[in-house]
Amino acid sequence: MFNLKPMLIALLLTLGIAATTSFNASAINNNNNKNKLPDIGISAYSVLSIDKELQIGQAMMRQLRASQPLIQDPVLIEYINHLGNTLVKNAQGVNYAFEFFLINNKELNAFAFFGGHVGIHSGLITTADTESELASVIAHEISHVTQRHLARRLESQSKTQSLTMAAMLSSVLLTLVNPTVGMAALTASMAVTQQASINYTRGNEKEADRVGITLLANSGFNPQGASSFFSKMSEKYRYASKPPAMLLTHPLPESRIAEARQRALNYPARPLPPSLDFELTKARLKARYQGDAKSNIIYYQHQLSKNRYAIKAAAQYGLALSYFENKQTKQALQLLETLKQQDNNNLFYIDALTDVYLANDQAPTAIKMLEQLNLFMPNNQVVSLNYANALLSVKNYDLAAEILQDFLLVNPGNFIAYDILTTLYRSQGKEGLMHMNKAEVYALLGAYSKAVDELQTGYTFLEDQPLIRKRIKARILQFQEQENRLKRL
Repeated sequence: MFNLKPMLIALLLTLGIAATTSFNASAINNNNNKNKLPDIGISAYSVLSIDKELQIGQAMMRQLRASQPLIQDPVLIEYINHLGNTLVKNAQGVNYAFEFFLINNKELNAFAFFGGHVGIHSGLITTADTESELASVIAHEISHVTQRHLARRLESQSKTQSLTMAAMLSSVLLTLVNPTVGMAALTASMAVTQQASINYTRGNEKEADRVGITLLANSGFNPQGASSFFSKMSEKYRYASKPPAMLLTHPLPESRIAEARQRALNYPARPLPPSLDFELTKARLKARYQGDAKSNIIYYQHQLSKNRYAIKAAAQYGLALSYFENKQTKQALQLLETLKQQDNNNLFYIDALTDVYLANDQAPTAIKMLEQLNLFMPNNQVVSLNYANALLSVKNYDLAAEILQDFLLVNPGNFIAYDILTTLYRSQGKEGLMHMNKAEVYALLGAYSKAVDELQTGYTFLEDQPLIRKRIKARILQFQEQENRLKRL
């Protein structure tokens, strides 16, 4: 077995170079398939076990939170995990729960790495015309994970070169997260190694296309989504001097487009109507994360006046969010309340309305709306986090803390919840609890030393609470063990 300690150190260092969250992800437990793999991938076990993959994947995810502009937006996190897990539940060879996350980056890119982590750049979503096109990319990345392509690639390289495993892992992972830098690292090795790497990547891509299109069709999406998106990218960047990041790690020759189109013909045609959630996601990304508010207002007003939209409600939603970003809260409120009347429990509208109500000093209205939703949607992250935030705004600290603590019991490790709790306890002057929750935030960023420091500081403020002090001691040991486990990989 290879020593993975230097690999992980190199992994964390290289990820730091590229400094660039309608439905909770459910855990996927498939014990029957735990030790089963497609025949082509069995040899990957000689490089990494499933447990090692999980540990490295978790470490990478913590580092990504610290170094990449992850979109910590409960509505968008809910959507992308719902979409991703709709595909995962129909996939073969799933060994663990998947986590899907968004990076605020206009570059067209998506990537998957150890432990079922799949990252999607916001630019990829806003470029896709249909949900099936977006789903085709996610299905492709899921297939990279289920076929264990990253582990297989490491083994392939280990047989053809004398480089250390740390160097190989660094170059492969850099290629995933930062393709321009990563490809330069890969081409620095010997010619024979370079050719073996290219050939292996082509094999991975072909297999991921085959498995991904099957997964796309079996999950109820249009199987032509893949070839449609491929064709669009090929046409757009045919003569570009600088192709998007995705084409550096996912080459797109004409033969690949033709094969994707041919594979889709093996399944019944499935033209689908536009997806409201997908269109609302695109509108939210544009209005909140791309461009300036005034330009976005003009854009959505033009769409609505010329009837140039897939779904009118999504264009109205984009306009409402753009109004809000431009501090035109009355116009935003009028649009959002009309939209909510048409779709009373839509979480996109609920989240935006909460922001508008709070901005208009209408916190009681927001709290009443969220209190009712919380009764039949308990521990939904959009409802719970907005409810707690609204309660915090009126200084109802105890109920806000109760909502967040209940939520964390069901959704442990939620970055936003710990961040709100940290603010809440700071506002209350509860220094010990504030430091405890700040420690959890640091731990989710992989900063275990800082997390331990926060717990030790919190310990000094809790002399009159021996039970909480015992919990702090236990948590310090857990963080130290997690840090030591990384060193032993």
